[in-house]
Amino acid sequence: MKIFCSNQIKELDQYTIENEPIESFQLMNRAAESFFNCFCSEVPQDTPIHIFAGFGNNGGDALAISSLFQTNGYNFIRTYLFDPENKLSPDCLAQKNALLELSNASFLEIKDKFSPPSICEGDVIIDGLFGSGLNKPLSGGFASVVKFINKSKVKVKVYSIDIPSGLFGEDNSENNPETIVKADRTFSFQTPKLSFLLAENREYIGKWEILNISLHPDILQKTPTPYYYTEKNDISKILKPRSKFAHKGNFGHSLIIAGSKGKMGAAVLSAKACMKTGSGLLTCHIPGCGYPILQTAFPEAMVSTDTMNDCISDIPDNLEQFDAIGIGPGIGQSQETLNVLETLFPFYNKPVVIDADALNLIAKSEQLKKLIPPKSILTPHPKEFDRIAGISETSYERLQKARELAKEMNCYIILKGAYTVIITPETECWFNPTGNPGMATAGSGDVLTGIITGLLAQNYTSFESCLLGVYLHGLAGDLCLNTESQESMIAGDLINHIGSAFKMIL
Repeated sequence: MKIFCSNQIKELDQYTIENEPIESFQLMNRAAESFFNCFCSEVPQDTPIHIFAGFGNNGGDALAISSLFQTNGYNFIRTYLFDPENKLSPDCLAQKNALLELSNASFLEIKDKFSPPSICEGDVIIDGLFGSGLNKPLSGGFASVVKFINKSKVKVKVYSIDIPSGLFGEDNSENNPETIVKADRTFSFQTPKLSFLLAENREYIGKWEILNISLHPDILQKTPTPYYYTEKNDISKILKPRSKFAHKGNFGHSLIIAGSKGKMGAAVLSAKACMKTGSGLLTCHIPGCGYPILQTAFPEAMVSTDTMNDCISDIPDNLEQFDAIGIGPGIGQSQETLNVLETLFPFYNKPVVIDADALNLIAKSEQLKKLIPPKSILTPHPKEFDRIAGISETSYERLQKARELAKEMNCYIILKGAYTVIITPETECWFNPTGNPGMATAGSGDVLTGIITGLLAQNYTSFESCLLGVYLHGLAGDLCLNTESQESMIAGDLINHIGSAFKMIL
């Protein structure tokens, strides 16, 4: 699913109006009906509802929704239209007139001073003050209304139409957090907004949902954007069926370079995840101290031991035999291990999955960064990425740096988080929908490294390995919640649910 920027949304609406064709007023009614139907499934008819409408088209949506309430058995509706400068948009004016034709409409138009209504526990507020076109922080009376809504939130639920009022669609670094509505629910039209997926905006969005308002498919298809939201259909198209006559040699030989003294668990987790994802063969190159651990904990893996007992200091001979290499989980940051990366990268001509301490070592060496094979996959969490690219104040800033770095290095960057995002060398960004906070646990990243390495070994492209691997990883985490709580989940639980995740995709 494409994610469009704020300056594109008006163009999508206009094309739909001209080419469906449909009147703009009717398109607004269509959006209002989609909101109304979803809202009604959650909120009883006897609930007192306070609707706050602005003077633009988002306010027009709110007035159209108010009309639907009035004509569908909701009896406790109070609508406030804020028009301090007499500049209602044409469609907002038309919706106002339509609402006033209803005999039972409870409607108040605010031209100057606003006397806030009494809000009782259990009421609902619908926020339709401003939409996605906003490009400067709210001030004056509108800022006061937002603060009133947020203050009322302690005893009521707040629903926002399309986007919480005051929130910008993309970069909010110059915004005023005090003048953004803090919604419990956001119903967004057609696609999510980029800002929904960025950590700094989590307190404003609440639980969000996409409502299809049937914008014209031609304009959705041909309008370019670097931002995407992965859907199950994207994943099911990637997954390769297995031949009845397949053997282990058809599914690749993976090499995992992992572990150091006290961190052999990272090697075990990534190894198990690699083979659970379908790699036909797996060799783990580990320090000598880990040999009995890995051979006992995971006998399915072959083991290559390093010449050093406590850390990684060399690599196996004949790297060409391996279809994919993953390196980093638990390897530490010794000089000997840094030397391994300097040796490995120039002599392996296939993409490498790079995680954890391998990323931290790269952050210390500009020269090492230049040696990374093309189309390799880096899997940093935010702090690891900041060590490589410099500290970012916001997720939006970090995302833009990642786009620049992926292009510069000709590699894929997987920025891990609530909506883990895959950044391609072409600077596209694919946000992942699966996963939950229970996955914020030690070893979860090691599992992801193993999953992606296993997919690469099976001849999935780097992009396919990223998209499928991240989705599988998150879906396994979601399936864990059938038997575990978010608090009790551990990385090993993810591995145990990889098979079920595959089945769900199939």
